[in-house]
Amino acid sequence: MPSYADIVAAFDGTGLLVRGGFAATPDDDLPAGLAGTAAGAVVLLGNAGAELWPSFTAGRREEPEPLDAWTERTVAPRAARLRVRALYPNDRPYQPFQRWAMRAEPVATSPIGLLIHPDHGLWHAYRAALLLDRAPADLPAREDRPSPCETCVGRPCLPACPVRAHGDRGFDVGACTQHLRADTDPRCMELGCRSRDGCPIGRPSRFGDAQVRFHMAAFLRARP
Repeated sequence: MPSYADIVAAFDGTGLLVRGGFAATPDDDLPAGLAGTAAGAVVLLGNAGAELWPSFTAGRREEPEPLDAWTERTVAPRAARLRVRALYPNDRPYQPFQRWAMRAEPVATSPIGLLIHPDHGLWHAYRAALLLDRAPADLPAREDRPSPCETCVGRPCLPACPVRAHGDRGFDVGACTQHLRADTDPRCMELGCRSRDGCPIGRPSRFGDAQVRFHMAAFLRARP
């Protein structure tokens, strides 16, 4: 069974970050690890800031979902060498990646639904999870840090959306996609989600323009 340090070393230089993890409790009901019984720990992989983009573009291929495919090509052989099971957010049945993330790192749900990180703001994501048969002895404890949203004045992320797609009733996907397809100012397909950009936390971690446009296109492509 690998140590946490082994996992960090395995993904060094790939563009993916090892983003903490947690040991299972009796109430977790985790999927099976390689041993065939419920996993004993989860370690999350993802990205923050612009570090992933150069690695992805260097290894990108013409595929229907290029980022998902690149992630699996990057993760799967390393998971095999580490002798752990890899899962991805789009695998069926869907796994509670957001809940796992909140167990692993000091992230919390923001007013627009994305998880906010105290340092990276909304400019991060989780790409895969590693299921370990037991928790490594060096698994770091989750940092106890408050959500920046708790002390945010005015919630500038909400009025930043030109069609007010975020509110107390959740995310109005229809309003958002209609605006994106209309291609009217502000041109969110080019500029990125205005609500995400309106958050003042983690500005140094903001994705580059090409990465922003890639994610906007992927979001719209997934909507009928």
